[in-house]
Formats: sequence, C-alpha cells, structure tokens
Amino acid sequence: MTVLKNLHQELARFRLRLVVAAAFVLFCFGLLVARLSFLQIAQHDALLERAETNRVSVVPIVPNRGLIVDRNGVVLASNYSAYTLEITPSKVPDLERTIDQLSAVIEIQQRDRRRFKRLMEESKNFESLPIRTKLTDTEVARFAAQRFRFPGVDIKARLFRSYPLGDVGAHLLGYIGRINQAEKKAMDDWSEEDVANYRGTEYIGKLGLEQAYERELHGQTGFEEMETSAGGRAVRRLRSRPPTPGNTLHLSIDIKLQALVERLFGERRGALVAIDPRNGEVLAFVSKPSFDPNLFVDGIDADSWRDLNENIDKPLLNRALRGTYPPGSTFKPYMAMAALNTGKRAANVVIQDNLTYSFGGRVFGSATGDRAGPKDMRLAIVTSSNVYFYSLANEMGVDLIHDQLEPFGFGRKTEIDLQGEVTGLLPSTEWKRRNGKRPQDQKWYPGETISLGIGQGQNSFTMLQLATAVSTLSSGGQRYRPRLVREIEDVVKHTQRRTASDALEPLALRPNDVDVIRNAMHDVTLEGTSRVVFAGAQYQSAGKTGTAQAVGLRAGQTYSSIKADERKRDHSLYISFAPYQAPTIAVALIVENAGFGSGSAAPIARRVFDYVLSGQYPSEEDIAKTQVGESGAPIGTPRRVEDVPLPGAAASDPAAAASAPVAAASMPAVAAAAAGSTAVRPPLAGASAPTRSSTGTPVPPTRAPAPVAPAVPSASTTSGASSAARRSVPPASGAAPAHRGASR
Repeated sequence: MTVLKNLHQELARFRLRLVVAAAFVLFCFGLLVARLSFLQIAQHDALLERAETNRVSVVPIVPNRGLIVDRNGVVLASNYSAYTLEITPSKVPDLERTIDQLSAVIEIQQRDRRRFKRLMEESKNFESLPIRTKLTDTEVARFAAQRFRFPGVDIKARLFRSYPLGDVGAHLLGYIGRINQAEKKAMDDWSEEDVANYRGTEYIGKLGLEQAYERELHGQTGFEEMETSAGGRAVRRLRSRPPTPGNTLHLSIDIKLQALVERLFGERRGALVAIDPRNGEVLAFVSKPSFDPNLFVDGIDADSWRDLNENIDKPLLNRALRGTYPPGSTFKPYMAMAALNTGKRAANVVIQDNLTYSFGGRVFGSATGDRAGPKDMRLAIVTSSNVYFYSLANEMGVDLIHDQLEPFGFGRKTEIDLQGEVTGLLPSTEWKRRNGKRPQDQKWYPGETISLGIGQGQNSFTMLQLATAVSTLSSGGQRYRPRLVREIEDVVKHTQRRTASDALEPLALRPNDVDVIRNAMHDVTLEGTSRVVFAGAQYQSAGKTGTAQAVGLRAGQTYSSIKADERKRDHSLYISFAPYQAPTIAVALIVENAGFGSGSAAPIARRVFDYVLSGQYPSEEDIAKTQVGESGAPIGTPRRVEDVPLPGAAASDPAAAASAPVAAASMPAVAAAAAGSTAVRPPLAGASAPTRSSTGTPVPPTRAPAPVAPAVPSASTTSGASSAARRSVPPASGAAPAHRGASR
C-alpha cells in the first residue's frame, strides 16, 4: 500500500531545520567573533606582553661598583673579574651526588660546601649559586671538557670587590657581602624604581662607607632583550641599555697617614681620629685591631669568622665610632671652659691642691707624681690637678656640666657619614631618672658629681666625639659635621660633586676665655705632661694627656692588686691640635690599657703632626719603640713622606693579586712610577714649618701634581658588628666610686 507524503509539511520541516542549523552556526560564529574581539581588543596589551615574555628574555646587566680612593687618588676599593663554578639546585636531580662528582674534576673543600649550603638557605631554589669562586684557567678548561656530565652546573664570569691594602682602613671602608633574607625583606619598602635597579645584584654594602654610600657606589643596572626560541635558546639580541657604573668616592682620608698610625699602634688596641678644624674633613680614622675585608667578599668561611667573632680583642668592633671610654684628664680643658663661660670660676682664682679632696666622708686622691701647692686654672691644666677639678665639679653640679659640655658634642652623635655611631654618655639628673631601674637608682647623688670633673664616673665617649670637641675648641667655637667623603665623582659625566662638611652654628665662646684654655694646653707641651714627647718639634702644638681607669676599684682594693691583669690597666689618652696659632689638624686617640697618656698616646700624636705639618715619616727604629710604648720624642733619622712606599697587603690573596693592576692604573702617574702602590702626597694646607732633609737643612715643601681621576674600569676587568664595649667606671650608688685619681 502506498503512503502519500505531505510535501508542504515536509518542506516546512526542512526549512525549520535549516533555519535552526543556520541560527546555530551563526550563534557559534558570533561566539568566535566575540571571543576573537575580546582577545584582540580587550586583552591585546596583556596577551602581547605575555607573548613577548615568552619570546623575549630580559637579562639584567649588573653595573660596575664605584671605586673608593683617598685624598691623593690611591685606590682603596676596586673590582676585578673571575670565573666561578655555579649550580642551579632546581636543575640538579641529586645535588649531593653531583657535588661529589664535581669535586673529582675541580677541588671543592668542606668550607665551599658549607658556604653553598648557607647560600641555599638564603636564596631561591631556581637561583644559580656559586660552589667555587676564582677558578684558575686550568680548572675552567678541565670542567669545560666534561660539561656534558653536569646538567644545571655552569661556569660564569662574576665581578668581585677587592681591597688592595688589606686590613688598612677596614673599619672606615667596610665591605660588601651577599644580600641576605633580612635585606631582601627591607627592600620591600623601597620604591619600584629602586627595586628594579637591584635586579641581578647579589651583593650589597654591609659596613662602613660601602654601606653608607651604597646608592652612590651601586650604579644603574642595564639590560639586554634577547629573542629566544621555544626551547629557551637565545636567537638574537633585540635591544639593550648598558649599565651605568657607580660613582667614585674621593675621601678626605690620607691612607698613608692611616697606615702609619695603624703601624704605630702595633699589637695594642685603641682608636684615633684626626680632623681638619677648618672644614670637618677626617684625615685619619683608625680602629685597632683591624681585619681583612677581602675575607667577606664572597662569603667568609666558618673558621675565619670564628677567629674574628670570638677574638678577645674584638677586631670587628669599630672603636673610633662605637667604642666608648671615660675621657680621663682630657675632659679637664672643657670643664675649665665651662667654668669661664658660666662665671663659676675665674682663671686667676687659686685653689690649694693638697693632693686629696674630701666629700661626704670619702677621700678622692690624685695621680702618682702630682705636686701639691696653690694652682690657678692654667697651672691646674698644665699639671693635671685632680683636686682643682674635683672642687670645680662640686661647684658646678652635674646638670650645669651637662648643659655646658653637650654643645661640644659630648653625649650625642656627631652625624658623621657612617652608620652605627653610638651616642656615648654625658650624665645628668634627668638621664639617671629615666634609666634607673629602682627608685634609689633614679636619684643623682652629689658624691657622683666629683669624679665627673676629672673625666671619670659616668662619663663615656667615643674618640670621634673627643676629636670633634677638640676641633671645636681649637677653632674658638666653630663647629663642623665631620665627613669622610669630600667629593663624589660621576665617572660617566666626568663631574665631581663636593660634599663639604656642614658648618654648624658656632658656640658663643668669648675669645679671651678660649685663649686661656688654648694657652694652658700649649703649655702642656712645653712644661707639662707631654713636654718630653714634643721636644724639638718644628711647630707649636697644644694638647692634654689623659689616664682613665678601665675598671672601678672596690672598697679596700688597690690598683696594684689589679695591675697584673693587662686588660684592667688604665687607658692612655691624648687630645691635641696644631699648629697652635692657626690649627689645621685636631687629634684624639686612646691606647687601651697602656697607662699614662704621655707614655703611649702622646707619642703617636707627635708622629701624626710630624707627618702632616713637617712631611716627616718616622724611622723604623722609632716606629718599633712607639709600638711598645717606649718612645718620647722621635729617634733615628726621619724620612720624607713621599720617599716611603705605602705598605699594602701581600698579593697572596687572589683578589689582591688580581686587583693590583687596577689599583696601579688608577693612581696618579707619578705614584705608579715611583712604587706601583704609592701616591705622592701633596702637603695639607696650613703646614707651618718647612720640610727638612735628613741633614736638617730646610727644603721647600714638595707639591705633587693634582691627582689624576681614576679610569673607569671596564666590565671585563672590574665591577662592582658588634656592640660597643662599655669602658666607663660603673655608676656610683649613693656616693662617689672608689677612686685612686688616675687621670693625668
């Protein structure tokens, strides 16, 4: 039987299906168009950036770190390039096994393994970390032949910091080290621009000028945009921006003077700061003992760190900046200045010195060798009378002493261009009220004031503060903020930016009063405690010796009972300035546990003045005597400063050896020709006496040519701790501490 179809109905169904199919196709096409529009228009920038990131690799180029040179152009911190063996932990399946196999090809010591492990703890897993540094050419060739065996291991050229003079000036220069986690966290607070500038940088200044002037020394990071294949292989360089080298720091330091002072200290502990009173420039900044900053450049090994950190002499302590000491009798000129300024005592008032002073049932004594008799202010300073200043302190009171002496810089930071300076302590009733733990400890007792007059008791200052104070006194009240960096040189633009010390508001001191103190300090060198040391000097100077107790004496205890312990003996101090009429240099120094100031400290100051003002360098015989505190006036035949080569570090260290050519190339031509590591020293302005030959005949001062600016190192050759030990006498409780009067 035949079934008849309804053609119209079938045709209608077919058309409906066709419309539905067409609509579905159009809908799908619309979705594709919409998605394509979204990707091509709305997401264009983001997708283009992602595509470029996959195609283009941006490689940061670390800039050459800036040089540090002294006032005569001698290079103190430079850079050199060396090969390192590096491992990327994320690309190595069995790290320990790989290191064991590497050690059969290139020597890898246990300290290298320990350092690598420490770096892994501080770094991300995908970073390339050095397992061995400073490879020789033979080691590089040996590894290159077996490179295929070690995936994730490669040899790279890195830039290393070098300090050619080793431990000379280490505390003022500081050092650089690998950026640790704490420093990375601190970078979170930096601006985006600053963070970007440190991409690819692995080292940062850790101490000293390297830390304080990190932004100047670092430079501007460059980059290369490399087109890469899907496998990550570089195809071609698209564009690049070269890095900008860091700026060069020109210091006010005379490094040959610095090295001489460090030699004069010998094996003894102490500090010295020399300042130009006319502008605040620091000429020498010494802390002994010192350390070799080259040890820290690529990570100090555990043994070397233990030797430094556990050393009883604390070589990592910057004694000039952070070591606080009682000033002893070097405090007396400022006490006298305060008395004149406030009218508490006139210069002609005579005090009978019977060598003892009684107060509150306690007897305060004088130093051994003091002479009894009537003394006015001049004679009290010249003979270092304790009794005179005991009575003066009692008359003034602790708060007046504080208010008068703080403007000289005692008990507050000098704001030198270094980080980590401590404030020291100039006591007051308010200070004790704030810091006393118990109610009875918060009250200041009159008996505690007596010892302040001779620089003992709670007084505790740094040598930087003492040097700043004597600089201010020598200039009649003119104050400057001390500075180590005198100029910053832009090595690209070849311009120099002067960083002169800031002149502070002068102290309101009457010239006649200042003359009284200056004249008395001048007489100290003629008839007082330092007369033997300055006999025969070609210039006139002024100074004051000091002998400060390192520990307090308990009731019934005598000095002889603790003298056997070398570290409990008195400190030797000296403050001075010269020339007397127009000072160009002011010095403060301490030799720890070395006894009377005239025996150990004053001789070092004399040789500093001879160097700066007379152009004389002591004989080797004289240096040997001074190192052990057995010298007075110089002995032997002095040498001309320019004839003595700068003592440098031995080139046994690869860093020192590699950087030696850089240092020599960066010095003035005259210096390089003379000794390879010595710069001819132009005399400091203000020298009052001519240089004399070995026969004593006066000769005109030699002026060296202006220092040549160090050459900008190329990328192929260069690039880029502890708390202060309180030395003051323990605070008295209710009465003055036991005192033997050792303060001359």
